[in-house]
Amino acid sequence: MPHKIDFSIASSDAVAVSLGERLEQIRLSRNISQQDLAAEAGVSRSTIARLGVPGKGISLDSFICILQALKLTDRLEELLPDPSSRPPESARSGVGERRRASRRGPRKNPWSWADQRDSS
Repeated sequence: MPHKIDFSIASSDAVAVSLGERLEQIRLSRNISQQDLAAEAGVSRSTIARLGVPGKGISLDSFICILQALKLTDRLEELLPDPSSRPPESARSGVGERRRASRRGPRKNPWSWADQRDSS
């Protein structure tokens, strides 16, 4: 039974459980057995069984192998934004060369994608 989770405030264990549960739901919706997914991903069946179980995480390598076996790797690009691409307003404003992050306090206007500002 899927449940909603606010990833911005959830613990790392809660995020891991939620992602594992989602992978488990995808596996079941595709009618793939744990054994078949394990063989396709190159991991053990017990690794597949640990998906979504609190306190029983799997390695990042195993997670990626499972995503590849389920043909979900196109979603990995969405996981983290490309740091080399800048929001259009930064490019227009002439924000210059790359520079080191300072150790000063938080910025007055934290960086965000333009579409995130519009929805706030």
